[in-house]
Amino acid sequence: MKTQAGALLSSIRIDRSAGRGISVQLYMALRDIILTGGVKAGERLPASRTLAAELDLSRTTVSNAIDRLIAEGLLEARVGAGTYVATALQGQRVARPAGSDERGVVAQPRLSHASRHATRHFAPRGRLPHRMLPFVTALPALDAFPMAHWARLSARHWRAERQEVMGYGDPFGLPRLRAAIATHLNALRGIKCDPEQIFVVGGAQQAFSLISSLLLNPGDRVWFENPGAIGARNALVANGADLVPVAIDDQGLVVADGLDRAPHFRLAFVTPSHQQPLGHVMSLARRLELLQAAEDSDALIVEDDYDGEFTYSNPPQPPLKSIDTQERVIYVGTFSKSLFPSLRVGFILSPKGLVETFSQMSVSWLSGVPTAPQAIIADFMEEGLFATHIRAMRQVYEERHAALVTAFAPFAGRLDVQPTSGGFHTIGLLPPGASEERAVAFAGARGVVMAPIGRYCLTPIAARGVVLGFGSATPLEIRRAAEALSGFPGAG
Repeated sequence: MKTQAGALLSSIRIDRSAGRGISVQLYMALRDIILTGGVKAGERLPASRTLAAELDLSRTTVSNAIDRLIAEGLLEARVGAGTYVATALQGQRVARPAGSDERGVVAQPRLSHASRHATRHFAPRGRLPHRMLPFVTALPALDAFPMAHWARLSARHWRAERQEVMGYGDPFGLPRLRAAIATHLNALRGIKCDPEQIFVVGGAQQAFSLISSLLLNPGDRVWFENPGAIGARNALVANGADLVPVAIDDQGLVVADGLDRAPHFRLAFVTPSHQQPLGHVMSLARRLELLQAAEDSDALIVEDDYDGEFTYSNPPQPPLKSIDTQERVIYVGTFSKSLFPSLRVGFILSPKGLVETFSQMSVSWLSGVPTAPQAIIADFMEEGLFATHIRAMRQVYEERHAALVTAFAPFAGRLDVQPTSGGFHTIGLLPPGASEERAVAFAGARGVVMAPIGRYCLTPIAARGVVLGFGSATPLEIRRAAEALSGFPGAG
């Protein structure tokens, strides 16, 4: 192996302790050498016998890697002459080797105007962690999920007919699941609807993107809670919405503030059952006021009911959709909070006037949600396990909420945890002049996750504090996290 190719190939290192197969490692190493120009087009590779001896591999392993590169067209096998780098690569621009210090010109693809606009207006600070740590938000009690029941239903599904298991699903959603969702909404959420109004989507985030692309033109004004849900905010921004920050008080969205800022709005986004992130429940009077404002402006309302089922203190307020007599509310639900996030299954309850439009959109350019999770969720609901799980989780979250309030009682004046009547997050208010960033950094240094309220704001608000998720932490973990924060800073 005295050629240039031999010198390069001899630099290949195989990690026998790696999880990736040896043949795959060799294939990727050879491929990288070829594509980076280490071995030129038309140059002969060492014989497989030589490679095997140099690398201490079997000839079968080496042959498998070479055969794969031949199949991809990167190598050519010449009868009686050996294996050569494909001549088709002659004159082709190749990538520079990894670790090269040479500076090349990297093409910068042009982005759309909408993409550049959205990037400038996305929520700051990136994605929050989604691990089971105190006080991560938006994560349910995964430790309390009835996995045995789920495993049984999963096994039953995979024994079904192959067409049902492996074929393309219904673009509107599995009919059984659409019917089960409609029954659930009628019975437990007080919403009268038909299965034909339900469209199953890949989680609430996809729902917001679809609604935005369907209803909004660039620059359309959208009332948005300030502070408000980050995922929905980013989806609306990505579709060119002009978000109007509307104030929140203890009755929910301040409709009068929205009318002052944008009397002619196209859409309003609200979380009335448990405001994200402040936790307020929108009053009935404010709900009626919002519905009237939408009717006056010929606008629509997106209701995100992400954890409205988990009310544990008072009789729950019905969803906004349940009192929508003018069919102006688009109701969005998700199983990420009621079951678990990796399902990526949510749904849109369409107003009757948009059913045909959503149907056309689904048929024309949506591929549909994988059938397997839909079928398992449908069985879970039809067997009554879903309703049982919701009731159990209400008790779990009530216990964890009580543990949070108790654990932070000694922090009064430095971090005042606000009681909430449902869901699995609340806020802790800081004293005037306190720094949210300092509080978050103090907690992070002690392995505790907190998100500043300012992260959720379109424009600054007077309140200073942090958002505390308690769904995925046990009462013991909550107490230990609070103990770790015993020196929590006050003002300043």
